[in-house]
Amino acid sequence: MNPLLARLQPYPFERLRQLFAGVTPNPAYRPISLGIGEPKHAPPALIQQAMVASIIASPSGLASYPATAGEPALREAFAGWLHRRYGLKLNPVTQMLPVNGSREALFALTQTVINPGVTNSPGQRPLVVCPNPFYQIYEGAALLAGADAYYVASDPARNFGPDWDSVPDAVWARTQQLFVCSPGNPTGAVMPLIEWQKLFELSDRFGFVIASDECYSEIYFRDEPPLGGLEAAARLGRSDFKNLLALTSLSKRSNVPGMRSGFVAGDEALIKQFLLYRTYHGSAMSPVVQAASLAAWQDEAHVVDNRALYRTKFAQVTPLLAQVMKVALPDAGFYLWADVAGNDTAFARDLYALYNVTVLPGSFLAREAQGHNPGAGRIRMALVADTAECLEAAQRIVQFASTRPS
Repeated sequence: MNPLLARLQPYPFERLRQLFAGVTPNPAYRPISLGIGEPKHAPPALIQQAMVASIIASPSGLASYPATAGEPALREAFAGWLHRRYGLKLNPVTQMLPVNGSREALFALTQTVINPGVTNSPGQRPLVVCPNPFYQIYEGAALLAGADAYYVASDPARNFGPDWDSVPDAVWARTQQLFVCSPGNPTGAVMPLIEWQKLFELSDRFGFVIASDECYSEIYFRDEPPLGGLEAAARLGRSDFKNLLALTSLSKRSNVPGMRSGFVAGDEALIKQFLLYRTYHGSAMSPVVQAASLAAWQDEAHVVDNRALYRTKFAQVTPLLAQVMKVALPDAGFYLWADVAGNDTAFARDLYALYNVTVLPGSFLAREAQGHNPGAGRIRMALVADTAECLEAAQRIVQFASTRPS
């Protein structure tokens, strides 16, 4: 077996299962889960209709292998969306590719980028730099590519955004890839332009690739939509998007996580190599999913409606929870990152036992680094269900926190 598999850590939800082992939740309450970031709003009818219409119109489409690069019309739809959303003009032939959800692409990209045999520090593995807290696929992708993960210290004053200035030059010199997530999971923080400028300068100096995970970009609570990585590069005169790839998907934007559809765009040279890898990896998107995806990227009305649902929900739930814990409306995303002023795993376990509500301990989403785990004492709540269910969960949490010994 691949010996690198032994380096993987249990996924947060496996750790949660272990935490709840032997616990019987209070049967007086129906179960409500705020633990998994899986959208629960209804998928748009236009996507389902496009999928069905594709099968009816071309049933033979399922009888042939699709191209890894995707259909030209789909890549044109990606380009059209990037232009409408960010004002960007990218070449649909050379600067973008369909992917089977951003998670698959984040992992595969790292396998493409990392060269484990090349490092500026003999005897040491190359590094993949990650925010902390973070989405665990970043770590797994790094370890299975033969690299080590380096976890950047977070700054609580900036909603746990990464403190890039804390990273020594010796670390950057070993770095081959950097993961950024904006809007962030779990904090919802959005990176400003000045932060992007710093990362681009570091990338130019040390030569690493920036993988920008932007799957939460269309769920936001301010008037101005979140800045994207490609948009930041264009504003700073980096129209070639050197060493930068942005990854996004329909899962959160359009409530279709089961469709596994997204795209990656950016540096033409990186896209060329990524396409080569994906051709061997067997990552082509089904023609039926391509047809549905095209319809989704060309329609914005359902995205506006979806965002309004989240805004209404967060406006009701956040102040309710703020009565008993330190929590605030995020910049974007569909998570609340709350300070429970105590042991986060005990909070999650006892809440589950007494009130049958599942939340994810913050320490499961971070790593011990620079002397502490930045997720300790916090919980992540995914407000993905309808407003009534989220409000009921919040009311139970308020009751639990109000009566829990300090």
